[in-house]
Amino acid sequence: MTRPIRSYVLRQGRTSAAQQRALDTLYARYGLHYSPANIVPRDVFGRDAPLVLEIGSGMGETTAAIAAGQPDTDFIAVEVHGPGVGSLLNRIQAQELVNLRVIRHDAIEVLEHMISGASLAGIHLFFPDPWPKKRHHKRRLVQPSFVALAARKLAPGAYLHVATDWQEYAEQILAVLSAEPRLENAASGFAERPAHRPLTKFEHRGLALGHPVRDLLFRRRRG
Repeated sequence: MTRPIRSYVLRQGRTSAAQQRALDTLYARYGLHYSPANIVPRDVFGRDAPLVLEIGSGMGETTAAIAAGQPDTDFIAVEVHGPGVGSLLNRIQAQELVNLRVIRHDAIEVLEHMISGASLAGIHLFFPDPWPKKRHHKRRLVQPSFVALAARKLAPGAYLHVATDWQEYAEQILAVLSAEPRLENAASGFAERPAHRPLTKFEHRGLALGHPVRDLLFRRRRG
């Protein structure tokens, strides 16, 4: 069997004591275990509400801020790195975020097997690894196959929001999204940063160094 190309590397970063405690004690409450069966959002959140999936939530600061600002929307964050998952779990508990859950697993497999077709109100993909070396471009997450999969999971009129500070990757993402027949650009080229995406510390540093951030906002066609 051919091993799939991953868009990430599981780095052996240090997990703090607080993050490890969260993984040990909070995942059972705020996490969802991977299963090759569709999630039933009502069973997870106890209500019917728009559902947004975030791919690659990092340390969770932006994820938690967005969820806190949109209490009428439910969010599922997908992240593979333990320290980030632990950090987000701590934020969920500290901020009492009843509308946010996390899955520690590969995002492609989650999309394929845990998300029903045409069920998502949105997908967030903020600052995916740009894999800048040309020989590593095949590892980039935003490829035609990923975009086609994401488009199938979006409800008609739902959105896919990508942000990157890597200009060459931004141009590739724009081309790939524009080529997906189920999607249409909600802007003319790149979009203004939507109000729901807060500026991150990482982004502030990048802007200070003259690295412009590009937002891309596409919607699932209704027809």
